[in-house]
Amino acid sequence: MSSETNAQHQHDADHGSEEQAHGSFRGYMTGFVLSVFLTAIPFWLVMNNVLDNNQLTGFVIMGFAVVQIIVHMVYFLHMNGRAEGGWSLLALVFTLILVVIALAGSLWVMYHLNTNMMPVHDMKQMP
Repeated sequence: MSSETNAQHQHDADHGSEEQAHGSFRGYMTGFVLSVFLTAIPFWLVMNNVLDNNQLTGFVIMGFAVVQIIVHMVYFLHMNGRAEGGWSLLALVFTLILVVIALAGSLWVMYHLNTNMMPVHDMKQMP
C-alpha cells in the first residue's frame, strides 16, 4: 500500500468516527418530542393544580427536570460511554458528584444554622 492510500484510509476512519458522534434526524426529533412532553406535563400539573400537595408537585417537577436533563445530554450532547472513549461521561459523573457534595453540604449547613439560631423575640412585647 502506498502512503497516499494509507492517508486516505486514515482520513476516512477519522471522518467515520466524527459522523458517529453526531445524531441523526430521527434522534434529534425523538429528543425534541421528549423535551416537549417533559416540559408540557409539569406545566399542566401546575396550571390545573392536579396534585393538591404543593411539596409533592415540586418533587414531581424536579423529577421531570432531571429526566429532561438526561434527555438533553443523550440526544443533543451525545454523551454516552462510547463518545471520546468514555472520558466525557467520566467527566460528567465527576462533575455531578462534586455538585451533589457542594449542594448537600450547603443545605446541611443552612439547615443546622437555622435550627441552632436563637429565637427571635416579638418586638411588640418589648417596652
